[in-house]
Amino acid sequence: MRKLLALALVAAMGFNAEAGKSETLALGAEVPAADLEMKGTDGKMYTLVSVQGEKGTLVIFSCNSCPWAVKWESRVASIGNAYRGRGFGVIVINPNDPKRAAEDGFDEMVARAKALSYEFPYVVDPASQVARAFGASRTPEIFLFNDKGKLAYHGAIDDNASDANAVEAAYLKDALDALLAGEAISVSETKALGCSIKFNEDS
Repeated sequence: MRKLLALALVAAMGFNAEAGKSETLALGAEVPAADLEMKGTDGKMYTLVSVQGEKGTLVIFSCNSCPWAVKWESRVASIGNAYRGRGFGVIVINPNDPKRAAEDGFDEMVARAKALSYEFPYVVDPASQVARAFGASRTPEIFLFNDKGKLAYHGAIDDNASDANAVEAAYLKDALDALLAGEAISVSETKALGCSIKFNEDS
């Protein structure tokens, strides 16, 4: 009986035992862990509520150490900066434990944000709490919320990490443009390609 109860509790929590994290946020879901404070590379504290935009909110889980994230980081900077100026809230969250990936230390994050000219917060998720709440598993991984705070797009930035000039499907930009135009997003979910998140196992 006790074993059955434990299994029921795990199921109720939507916990993925194999991955050691919550199930990935479903389309239409609201922003989780919205009031949890995270420190930005500018020294300020941010929450997902504090960065919400009038047109929607773009949440990107990324890092310094993953080769996939590095390939896409210039596009993250250009898209984030451009759409922040068009009414979207933008935030990049580093959920990696720096004890497992030294390049993801805070000082390294500060340098990376400066080098890429981020005009939006790059924050640290020290206990990987926010990543777990989203059910994020990769860096980079995109979660785009509409102006009502509902998840409208989840997945990859585009279909070609290696060559920005060879992109055939600009998933994220297309989704952002659709929200701006008040239109349905044609491709609302794709597979996030990247490195597995180096979760903080001490939390």
